[in-house]
Amino acid sequence: MKKNHSPTQPEIGSTEQQVLTYLEENRGITVDSLFKALEAKLPALTEAEITDLVWRLAEEDRVDLEDVPPALNSMREYMRLWDRNLWFYLSVAISLLTGLAVFGLPTESPLVVVRYILGSVFVLFIPGYVTVEALFPKGREMDGIERFALSVGLSLALVPLIGLLLNYTPWGIRLTPIVLSLVVFTVGVAGVGAGRRFKLALERFELKRP
Repeated sequence: MKKNHSPTQPEIGSTEQQVLTYLEENRGITVDSLFKALEAKLPALTEAEITDLVWRLAEEDRVDLEDVPPALNSMREYMRLWDRNLWFYLSVAISLLTGLAVFGLPTESPLVVVRYILGSVFVLFIPGYVTVEALFPKGREMDGIERFALSVGLSLALVPLIGLLLNYTPWGIRLTPIVLSLVVFTVGVAGVGAGRRFKLALERFELKRP
């Protein structure tokens, strides 16, 4: 975490001034260390008030909050960080479950509704979502609403494009090749996105290493 310099910075209260002064004197401090220091320097503030203050300063672009990754030696170690790769595992799981539902559930089964639900999410959202993650691996490049809208838009563009390409292959536009193509595309692009995030994590760790 570090302080941003701004020649037109507005007047701030004494508490905010103390926080900004402390950040100026302790560049690169972690959030946990900042919380402990503020609790010691400003005992009258509650944990919720400290949290609100830090987030407000970050939203006003007066401090930078950076995600510092742990030490990583391989892609395998990175993929074990479930909190960072939940999007990857969910995307792959939905893709594979959709394939199983399409080929494994008979149309006369009462569970066919699961097939429709998974299929709708898979076709209308997942291909675009993994593409967005691969193109924009930095979390701060756009907010959640923008990512959702772009994911839906890309899915609506990619699925017909894949179908058009299949039309010029021996398999043609049929259920089996379409589903398999979308699963392969989704898993492959998700892997590219995870690889790009791993590369960014390595770069950030190298920058933070003393």
